[in-house]
Amino acid sequence: MRDAATLLVGTRSSRLALWQTDLVASRLQQVWRGVAIERVTFTTLGDRVPDVPLPRIGDKGLFTRELEEALRSGAIDLAVHSLKDLPTDLPQGLVLGAILDRADPRDALVAALPVTIDTLPAGARVGTSSLRRRAQLLARRPDLDVCDLRGNVPTRVDKVLNGDLDAAVLALAGLTRLGLSDHVVEVLGTDIMLPAPGQGALAIEIRADDERTAAMVTRLDHRETRLATTAERSLLAELEGGCQVPVGALATFTSAGVMSLEGLVIDLDGRTAVRRTVEAPVADHSSASALGTAVVAGLRAAGADAILARVRQALPAQSWNPPES
Repeated sequence: MRDAATLLVGTRSSRLALWQTDLVASRLQQVWRGVAIERVTFTTLGDRVPDVPLPRIGDKGLFTRELEEALRSGAIDLAVHSLKDLPTDLPQGLVLGAILDRADPRDALVAALPVTIDTLPAGARVGTSSLRRRAQLLARRPDLDVCDLRGNVPTRVDKVLNGDLDAAVLALAGLTRLGLSDHVVEVLGTDIMLPAPGQGALAIEIRADDERTAAMVTRLDHRETRLATTAERSLLAELEGGCQVPVGALATFTSAGVMSLEGLVIDLDGRTAVRRTVEAPVADHSSASALGTAVVAGLRAAGADAILARVRQALPAQSWNPPES
């Protein structure tokens, strides 16, 4: 049997996932002197098929399912995720034990030449794996050739630097964490590119009945980030959206105890979009969730449901069969 003082931490095996897991491990060891951390790496479904466009694979747990299965079975004590990859409906018996303080949630343009979204030449090939980013790029620049781009963060950056693409859009947080921010030519304002719900935040998932691990990881929980991402994920859940639906959301505290939440639903071609912002006092999980619900009411009144219905109808049928292992 393993030492009771050892925590088994589940993670994907990409460079970014390992960096994020090492950050969590370091912070845990700062708070709990003497605790040993053992990494357990997994290759998720999303990792095993880097050449298949994400909408063809499906929408539930592409980068989290294997870790959650190990967590539920007791093979690991906690799992570290990029919160934006985590479905809003967690498997029964699992909870978010902590959400760490958030990095910059914005997206960034990576290119080999000093260009911006607005100065890219017509027909420039811009890569992304996200329908949310694709739609917002086309809303701003319908003359761009937006291409599907899969792979881990360094691979995506290399494809740009090697000339396979003119540019790519990635999360600024991931680029910064891997020391690749020198390749960023423009940090995209939220008026151009509203982030995905939870973008820039790291989540620690644990078993709901594991009081020992809960007591340890709760010391890493960042209240403001927890409340902001709760509002964003509430919006996503209310819309029955997911990682592959073009929905953006960003919550920020505008003053003490007052949060502003902006939400966006956009058609795949970027031609039709609805955007709403609501500001309200937020002090706990309930009021944060209520803010998400309030923004969704405004989005729906402006036609969000019709946009999402068109998006879902246009998405490719999931005829692709996942590999067995």
